[in-house]
Amino acid sequence: MTSIASRVRIVQGDITKLKTDAIVNAANRSLLGGGGVDGAIHRAAGPELFKECRTIKGCKTGDAKITHGYNLPATWIIHTVGPNLNAGDDKEKLRDAYQNSLNLAIDTKEIKTIAFPCISTGIYGYPQEEAAHIALEVTRKTLKEYEILEEVIFCVFLDSDREIYERLKPVYFPDDEKIRQNQIEDSGDDLILPEVPTKKRKEEKTAEIQEEETLTKADVLLKTVVNYEL
Repeated sequence: MTSIASRVRIVQGDITKLKTDAIVNAANRSLLGGGGVDGAIHRAAGPELFKECRTIKGCKTGDAKITHGYNLPATWIIHTVGPNLNAGDDKEKLRDAYQNSLNLAIDTKEIKTIAFPCISTGIYGYPQEEAAHIALEVTRKTLKEYEILEEVIFCVFLDSDREIYERLKPVYFPDDEKIRQNQIEDSGDDLILPEVPTKKRKEEKTAEIQEEETLTKADVLLKTVVNYEL
């Protein structure tokens, strides 16, 4: 059996150039094109994509829809709508976006290779690293359950996203048992994965650091006073 790690790849570049069975489009709810990767996919696929998307009549946040790839090297386009944090959307919808995209690919029974862009991390304001944790976690669980997906590609554009994915991939997809033992805790067949950072946890960590700095300054002041009195 092919290892899970060998079925995941990180690439940096233009997702519209990838020759895969399907690529995922980080779309808006109208599915009629927009900025960023959404606009790039519509331009590369050609006007027939716009015509087909009009018949779908939109997509809810976290859901996924499928169209033909038209002028793209990819045969299919899976359109998903990630949460817009700047508009107050539920952050958990990002998990739904990845999972529903993978489920739709599996349901077609024709898609064996699929490429994802970074979803919601642009103008939608989702923290890059937190989003990568979710993408990799959902993908790992899905690949363990379904062998039909031979390869999942994360196609990133920014250097910062490439660094994050390359650093996190071995945590979720260790190459061998030695790496597994060194980098993760293993309970049976299920991984105890690292905690996804949250805004609350970051605020708590900042408060802890500030408290430590305050205590340090107080210790210095106390020692100064004691030395002066002596």
